[in-house]
Order: sequence, then C-alpha cells, then structure tokens
Amino acid sequence: MPRPRLHRENHLVARIGWLRAAVLGANDGIVSTASLIVGVAAAAPAPNAILIAGVAGLVAGAMSMAAGEYVSVSSQSDTEKAELEREREELRQDPELELAELTEIYVQRGVDPVLARQVAEQLTREGALKAHARDELGISEITAARPVQAALTSAVTFSVGAAMPLLMVVLSPTALLVPLVSAASLGFLALLGAVGARAGGANMLRATVRVTFWGALAMALTAGIGKLFGTVV
Repeated sequence: MPRPRLHRENHLVARIGWLRAAVLGANDGIVSTASLIVGVAAAAPAPNAILIAGVAGLVAGAMSMAAGEYVSVSSQSDTEKAELEREREELRQDPELELAELTEIYVQRGVDPVLARQVAEQLTREGALKAHARDELGISEITAARPVQAALTSAVTFSVGAAMPLLMVVLSPTALLVPLVSAASLGFLALLGAVGARAGGANMLRATVRVTFWGALAMALTAGIGKLFGTVV
C-alpha cells in the first residue's frame, strides 16, 4: 500500500521566540519614547531639548532591552541545560526506569500501554535524551531559549519603534508637537498590534485595541506629569 504524500506544515508556534521579542521591543520603543517626548514637551522646554531627550531614550532603551532580554533568556537557557544534564545522568544510571517513565507519559496521553511501550522503546533507540527532553521536560528546537537572538531582536525592534515618534518630533511644528506625536504613535501602535497578531495568527482587533489602549494610557500619564512639573517649576 503506497504511503500518502504529506505536505510540510509551517506552524506559527515556531515564530514564538523571535516574534515575542520583536513585538515587545517595537512596542516598548514606541510607547516609552513617545511617552518621554510627550512628557518633556508638556513641560514646555526647547524643541532641541525634546529631541535630545528622545534620542537618549532610544539609545538607553535599546541597550536596556537587549541586556534585559539577554539576561532573562540566558537564565532560561541555563535552566534548560541543567535539566538536560540531569536527565542525561538519570538515563545513564537507570535506563529501564527512564524507559518506564517515558512509557507512562504516553499512556497518560491516551496511548495503549503496549503501544506506548513500543513507541518509548523505539524513540529511546533513536535518541533517548531527545525523547525525554521533548516529552518529559517540554524542551524542543522550537521552544529552546536563544539569548543572543532575543537580545538583538529586542534592541533592533526597539530602535525602529523609537525612531517613529522621533521622526514626528522633527516633522511636527512646535505648537502641535504633543497632539501629533501622540496621534502618530497611537497609529504606529495600532499597526504594530495588527502586524504582530497577523504574524502570530492571533485576533487582530483584540491585539490592536490592547496595545493602543496601554500606549494611550502611558502617554496620558506622562503628559500629565510633565504638565504638572512644568507648571510647578
């Protein structure tokens, strides 16, 4: 009996690692830089002071995002490596117990006990550590931590996101700087939410509303603080 032809499926879950870092970086770049610009502008300083504050926010934010992502994902990677090393040692010391454990995992998922044992034995022959990493620990090539990728993605996308409100500072007249930067930044956030949802296969409307709401709230709060301090000083 001929085997059916199978097509290769591209699952969206494979994008989780870089997509999360990219969306987070771009979102933070827009929100933090636009909020900083709006807050400083609300205090009514000189236009070049606003631009300098925005550029400083871009550089500091990009470095902070890169460092934060690298440290966070490196911690995850260290934990994964430690778990794999412990599993490797357990396989060396008591392979039969580990085989029984793998069999029980498949039984718990609804596989017949006899078939589960056969599957566990075959997967063990082909790569015991890989089978235990995937089915016992939940570690696979898709979900594995990649610190450098996460750090670079966050830094680059933060910079791209932060450049958008900065561009509006250059293009906007001083009298309309706050409303124009705010409106443009919310538009950028809405677009980012839609693009991120599209890339991840999520609900576009929900993602767009969510990211726009929190961006608007952040800018409103910083504008209020800037106005308060500008009036007091």
